[in-house]
Amino acid sequence: MFLSANNQIKWRKIFVATLLVLGLVLLGVFFFDKPLFVFLREFDCRFFRILSAVFDDKVWFVATIVAAIIFCVKKCAKTDCEFIVNRRKVGLISYVRNFLANTKNNNAFLILYSVLATGIFVKIMKIFIGRARPIFFEALDMTGFFPPSLDWAFNSMPSGHTAVSFAGLVMIGMLVPKYKPLTWTVAVLVGLSRIAVGAHWPSDVLLGAFIGMVIADIVKGTLSKKLN
Repeated sequence: MFLSANNQIKWRKIFVATLLVLGLVLLGVFFFDKPLFVFLREFDCRFFRILSAVFDDKVWFVATIVAAIIFCVKKCAKTDCEFIVNRRKVGLISYVRNFLANTKNNNAFLILYSVLATGIFVKIMKIFIGRARPIFFEALDMTGFFPPSLDWAFNSMPSGHTAVSFAGLVMIGMLVPKYKPLTWTVAVLVGLSRIAVGAHWPSDVLLGAFIGMVIADIVKGTLSKKLN
C-alpha cells in the first residue's frame, strides 16, 4: 500500500494516511467506539475465538523465529556459517549489517523483522497510551486512559494481535502476491475477532492494523535497498 513498484517507500502517502487514521481514531474514542463495539460483540463465536487464539502475537513470534532458525541451520550447512560470521570486518555494527545483507531476501526473516518491529513499537505505545480495555465498560460502564501503565487491563490501544497479524500477513501478501486477497481477508477477520471477543475497541483495532501494514512496508522497502 505504501510501496512503489520498485520498493520505494511513499513517505508522503504514509504521512497523509497517518493524519487520516489518527482522525478516525479520535472519532472512534469520542463517538463510534461504544456503539460499534456493542454491535460487533453480538458476533462473538467459536470461530472468532479460535482465530484470535491462532493469530496471537506470541504465536507469530514463535512461528517466525522457528522459521528463521530453520533457515540459518540450512544456510550454515551449505556455507559453513559464512553468512553469519563477517570475516573481513570487525565490530558489532559490521556483523549486524553483514547478517541483514545475507538474510534480507529470505521470506522468513522479512516476516520476522516485520513482526518483531511491530510488536516492540506497539508494546511501547500501549504503555504510554494506557487505555482501559472494554471489560471495564462491560462490567462497570467505565472507559478512559490511564497512562503510563504496564497493566494488561490498561493496554488496550493499539491492538497487538491486529498489528502483528497485519504486519505478518501483509508481508506475506507482498512476498507471494497471489495470496494477497487471502492474507488481507484473514488480517481483517483477526481484527474483527478482537472486537467480537471483547478484547479491544474498534479504534484500537484500526490503529493496530495501520501500524502493522506501515511497518511491513517500511521493513520491505528498507531491506530491499542494497546494504553496503
